[in-house]
Amino acid sequence: MSERLKALSDAGVSIWLDDLSRERIESGNLAELVEQKSVVGVTTNPTIFAGAIADGERYDEQVRSLVAEGRSVDEVIFELTTEDVRNACDVFAPVASATSYDGKVSIEVEPDLANDTEATMASARALWKAVDRSNVLIKIPATLEGLPAITAATAEGISVNVTLIFGLERYRDVMDAYLAGLEKAQEAGIDLSTIDSVASFFVSRVDSEVDGRLEEIGTPEALDLRGKAAVANARLAYAAFEEVMGSERWTRLAQAGANPQRPLWASTGVKNPDYPDTLYVTDLVVADTVNTMPEKTLEAVADHGEIEGDQVTGSAEGAQQVIDAVRGVGIDWDQVIEVLETEGVDKFKKSWTELVETVEAQMEKARA
Repeated sequence: MSERLKALSDAGVSIWLDDLSRERIESGNLAELVEQKSVVGVTTNPTIFAGAIADGERYDEQVRSLVAEGRSVDEVIFELTTEDVRNACDVFAPVASATSYDGKVSIEVEPDLANDTEATMASARALWKAVDRSNVLIKIPATLEGLPAITAATAEGISVNVTLIFGLERYRDVMDAYLAGLEKAQEAGIDLSTIDSVASFFVSRVDSEVDGRLEEIGTPEALDLRGKAAVANARLAYAAFEEVMGSERWTRLAQAGANPQRPLWASTGVKNPDYPDTLYVTDLVVADTVNTMPEKTLEAVADHGEIEGDQVTGSAEGAQQVIDAVRGVGIDWDQVIEVLETEGVDKFKKSWTELVETVEAQMEKARA
């Protein structure tokens, strides 16, 4: 057992791995991470699946079988990915049984549907039904069109991982969409305790965007702000979460058995080699959150992450000062968030294209 990761877990942070493959599941590696690295959940995306399928012979037999049935590339992707997620859910079943909020495995709706509410809902329903496990989370992007889908999915009892959140305004919209969904579910007589949700607030991409702008400005004041915006933005998000959790609206739902929609720190791999490689883990330690890490970050935290207790509660004022200072040197913060949201959806769609091309290549190989 890694003592540093255990300390992180003991501080109230749920450690989820941002990776999944059939190799991990069938070799026992995933179960090993649960036992030895305090991993209590998994997030996936099309890029992760593309890498797993391209490198893994464990998919070959299923691909051959599906090709022989005359399945389309979209159908093959659906079958491959839902099988992996279903099996990963089974690995995490004991964790899910032991807690009301962990042991989750996330799978995304088709990214091309990010700006289509009805199509997003259709994809979410299909994934929920196919995986058929209570500990699966369906990832829906926090686009304007995604917000009604978040409410609709929650209202039907589908547990959602809301992804691609960058700004506080949209995050508040996401929390509102979740609460509205819970209220509708309650009206429909659904047991609220069976519905779970996380809100994935992206971190490292904020610094990547802001730092580039600070370096263009180039003044000492601007350069001194590098590497500070992302953590500040996330800390303000947690303050918004606390505010909603303290509302009468939430209290009524909680009394009816509802689970909070925990903030999930996503994109926590550090992209700038000048920064500590555990920055977006150690500086965002606070109870009732999830940190989903690529394996490299997980190993870095296990090796040398300094876990020094809650780093977030009560930090909102200082975090706001950082954002104000970023604005003060001439950066349009609202535009930063807008750019990140637009690029986030674009990357979301490109990763799907990558997965389609990967699976098409495997299908061609199966036909040979």
